[in-house]
Amino acid sequence: MIIDFDKAGGLVPAVAQDAVSGEVLMLAWMNREAYEETLRTGRACYFSRSRNKLWRKGEESGHVQHVHGIFLDCDADTILLKVEQVGGAACHEGYKSCFFRKVEASGLSVIGERVFDPKLVYKK
Repeated sequence: MIIDFDKAGGLVPAVAQDAVSGEVLMLAWMNREAYEETLRTGRACYFSRSRNKLWRKGEESGHVQHVHGIFLDCDADTILLKVEQVGGAACHEGYKSCFFRKVEASGLSVIGERVFDPKLVYKK
C-alpha cells in the first residue's frame, strides 16, 4: 500500500475534483477500507467521521461519483479523486460543490446555485 494510513491516524483527506472542469467538489476522509473499495469499484467511498462508518457517496441521494483517476500528493498522505459527479451535486446541501460560499469583507455570500432540495432527497 502506497498510503500509510497508520501514520496518518487511520484517516487521510480525500479531495474530489470534477474530472472535466477541474472544479473542487468536496473534501472528505478515507480510511484503508474506503480507499480499497474505491479502487475495487471505481465509485467513491469515504469514511464518515460523524457516523463512524463507510459512506458510499450517493447511497442515499443517488448522486454517486465515478472515479476517473486517483492521485496522491508528494507526501502520500492526501488523495485527489478526479470524478464524474452523477446528478450534478456533490454537496449534501444541494449544491454542485461543497465550496458554494465565498468569504468577503462583508461576510459570506452564496456563489453557487442549488441543484436539488435536500429536504426532498434526504427524508430522515
